[in-house]
Amino acid sequence: MSYVVAVRALCEFCAKQGDLDLRFTPSPTAQEGIAGHAVVAERRGPGYQKEVSLSGEYGPLLVRGRADGYDPARNLIEEIKTFRGDLERMPANHRHLHWAQVRVYGHLLCAQLGLEQVSLALVYFDIGKQTETVLRETRSAFDLHAMFDGLCERFVAWAAQELAHRQARDAALGALRFPHPAFRPGQRDLAETIFRANSGARCVLAQAPTGIGKTVGTLFPVLKAAPLHRLDKVFYLAAKTPGRKLALDAAAAIKRSAPGMPLRVLELVARDKACEHPDKACHGDSCPLAKGFYDRLPAARSAAREVALLDREGLREVALAHQVCPYYLGSEMARWSDVVVGDYNYYFDMGAMLYGLALANQWRVSVLVDEAHNMVSRARKMYSADLERGALRAARAVAPAHLRKALDKVGRSWPSKDGAAYEVLDAPPEKLLDALQGASSAITDYLADNPGPMEPDLQRFYFNALHFARLAETFAEHSMVDCTRDGAHASTLAIRNIVPAPFLKPRFALAHASALFSATLSPWNYYSDALGLPDDTAWVDIDSPFVAEQLSVHVVRDISTRFTHRAGSVAPIAALIARQYAQAPGNYLAFFSSFDYLDQVAERVERDYPDIPVFRQPRRMAETERDAFLGRFTLDSRGVGFAVLGGSFGEGIDLPGARLIGAFIATLGLPQMNPVNEQIRQRMQATFGAGYDYTYLYPGMQKVVQAAGRVIRTEGDRGVVYLIDDRFAQPEVRELLPRWWHVDQTRISQSGP
Repeated sequence: MSYVVAVRALCEFCAKQGDLDLRFTPSPTAQEGIAGHAVVAERRGPGYQKEVSLSGEYGPLLVRGRADGYDPARNLIEEIKTFRGDLERMPANHRHLHWAQVRVYGHLLCAQLGLEQVSLALVYFDIGKQTETVLRETRSAFDLHAMFDGLCERFVAWAAQELAHRQARDAALGALRFPHPAFRPGQRDLAETIFRANSGARCVLAQAPTGIGKTVGTLFPVLKAAPLHRLDKVFYLAAKTPGRKLALDAAAAIKRSAPGMPLRVLELVARDKACEHPDKACHGDSCPLAKGFYDRLPAARSAAREVALLDREGLREVALAHQVCPYYLGSEMARWSDVVVGDYNYYFDMGAMLYGLALANQWRVSVLVDEAHNMVSRARKMYSADLERGALRAARAVAPAHLRKALDKVGRSWPSKDGAAYEVLDAPPEKLLDALQGASSAITDYLADNPGPMEPDLQRFYFNALHFARLAETFAEHSMVDCTRDGAHASTLAIRNIVPAPFLKPRFALAHASALFSATLSPWNYYSDALGLPDDTAWVDIDSPFVAEQLSVHVVRDISTRFTHRAGSVAPIAALIARQYAQAPGNYLAFFSSFDYLDQVAERVERDYPDIPVFRQPRRMAETERDAFLGRFTLDSRGVGFAVLGGSFGEGIDLPGARLIGAFIATLGLPQMNPVNEQIRQRMQATFGAGYDYTYLYPGMQKVVQAAGRVIRTEGDRGVVYLIDDRFAQPEVRELLPRWWHVDQTRISQSGP
């Protein structure tokens, strides 16, 4: 069995040395890099060969990659690197790595063509100036062979261990048994669906009810399929921290069920949460954990490889023991872990690390997307950007004097302040984009000369400008650009993604198999259209283990929660809550469309029914406040918690049994009708023919069903849900409710005891 390694991965493993140094940033975008390579290739002669595939063996290693270019007439192989700024500021260890790569390609070419020597060139292409700096050398095949052997010798011991690990892992997974005594109702159907998707190399959209154990029910079958379908990695992606925790717990349970299983599990944590020295810059002259990072990395990597569960604390412990950065050790261990648990952005956003690694290393991956009803809104945010005029002024106020000229040019290029309060533009303004490019380049040069911490206002504008400019390169019908003005001096320019499908399609296509699962994925075509799922995506709706008798669902159809009727609804809703509480005292959640509405009803309950304990979700909530709110729901407590629909308590919380016996949902959860959403509706109508449903109804009802799903969590739970609004009685709305619900349409006069 051979171990396949990419040329870049081999060189990064063996040839990187010295400090972790992120001062030479930002790198060009992927589109700029591709364009830069194309420009260089077009300047070459007619016989020039682009992207030459090369491979070679060393013992169990199969080393392969694509050289950027080869000129047979000059016997010259080139490695092209695009950059910004002053090339002289590039750290020496970057140059060392680049030479290692082109020399490996030189050896592979000599071996493939039987050459005695070859000329090598590093071509550094300046994206801004469109100029080349070329560094050349000529090497004999003998010297290149010796260099190649040296790199492989350093890697082969690690590769042998990785091969042994893979064989032991696959053998253990082949014999794996379900980690619990029995499947829960519905859980086996879900597991079989996920297993079949991996067997058929397909994508599946699985609607599976809350309470059946979706985390274990999806992770277990993928691991079981891994040895059969030669899966390299499993990526478990979650929307929030609780989802990651459930995945880590499921992985730990699977490992406990098979003692000695060599399964490596890694949790990826955001850099700001993993950073040990947030006041220091990421380079060796500032941060002690960046100093000599690559010199200490091999020992840290070897130690981390022996830790079965590299969660946040486990990774930190290893990193600090070897005095390396925990965040970047985690990035390194993503290469050597079997299961990687992280946020959606690690695979789906513009700079997605896991997607980039899978693409570069040609991994066969299976992707699990937890609580996938969040994917549409999250993906839109990933591919949206905005610039505020006030943020530009704040950046200029703290910028060094020589940067203000570039920032002033951005200000002069800003859309006129005399336009409408809200205006949709045809495209991002070219003049502004040119000015942003100039300002970003100037700030980049400043950072290279001044590597200390940047003023927060300047840094914030800098990062937003970079993101805005990158999205402008891909601007098309999937997005829109608008300008919102608030007075003479306040305006926001935004690129808003509407349909993330074009961005996400390549990510789904790369995966061997993918599964998106949630309790609320209806209608399936909405998610398929918006996310760009493959044409052969399967859709399954797993039967609920719950029965209608467990949950009394009442539609209160003589109350309207529309904004114009809201004042008149406060007293009837308060009375309804009081009557239900008197009939069955216990723990309830009441959901509203806004904090103002929430406060009005809560104050009415407190005034008219003082015996009912009332507590409210704070408008700005720290983690401790969230925990305190949930801590009110105990087996022995009673009261009504007031919360905003779509917030922290509408999904992702587990309050089984007497901890929660009912919910009042006084809204359809429809997004606010405003100029932005109306533009989205028009685009959705033009693209899919279902503008209102895709923009308002489906996203709103997804929140409603998620909130109601907090009530019944186990087969022994009993509870009640009140859907308060006459629109819940409409057939098109009723169709979006879970099939197992029996919905009673009642009037408020009939809803009491």
